[in-house]
Amino acid sequence: MRLLIKLGGTLLDAAESRARLASEIAAAARGNETVVVHGGGKQMTRYLAERGVESRFVKGLRVTTPEVLDALLKVLAGTVNHELTAALTAAGARPVGLSGLDGLLAEAEQLDPELGAVGRPVRSHPELLDLLTAHGFLPVVACIGGGAAGEIYNVNADQMAVSCASGFRADKLMFLTDVEGVIDASGAVVPSLSPGDIDELVATGVAAGGMRAKLEAAKTALAGGVGSITIAPGQRSGIVRELLNGAGVGTRITA
Repeated sequence: MRLLIKLGGTLLDAAESRARLASEIAAAARGNETVVVHGGGKQMTRYLAERGVESRFVKGLRVTTPEVLDALLKVLAGTVNHELTAALTAAGARPVGLSGLDGLLAEAEQLDPELGAVGRPVRSHPELLDLLTAHGFLPVVACIGGGAAGEIYNVNADQMAVSCASGFRADKLMFLTDVEGVIDASGAVVPSLSPGDIDELVATGVAAGGMRAKLEAAKTALAGGVGSITIAPGQRSGIVRELLNGAGVGTRITA
């Protein structure tokens, strides 16, 4: 089975959480062709604040000036990626740290000049993922995209995960987050959703902000041929194994 796991940056901030998830992912990778995509927004904001740079957001996306882009390469493709890669190595996996620039894995184009170097994925070139996973390696992808003319773009991590999952032809896509799943109007976790259900949650305003973006990304993944998508609590011990075994944790999204 082909598996893509997207990790929110919050889950990777503490060494204990990072090590636990690395152990779970390493176990999953022993029986499945596995790819990891990670974010790192929390770490980015902290790094910039320490240098007196204010983070500005438009519609949930970080305005990416040249200074912010430089930080992105240092923090996301640097510290966050390498710390996760090291934790996976310690857990017995064979990780390879990458970004969407490598092999033009995630080809992107500028989303909006107002946002600076923020890109949206337009296609994935998965040959590098195919090559690595076929030989037992575990690709670990930072959410940085590249343009055909050598541009570097800040890409939303959920969109990056969907682009890679579609190109990789993943059977399962797991969004591991810092929430229990998708919440309905009463505050309860919704166990399953269809694309029509997602449209209703968005139209009524129940799904907004980051969750709306994640759900819309999930719809794109389904349209791109991904078998099933789950949004689940990454802070829950054993979550990767539970999801692989079909446990009803979080919110499952299918066509």
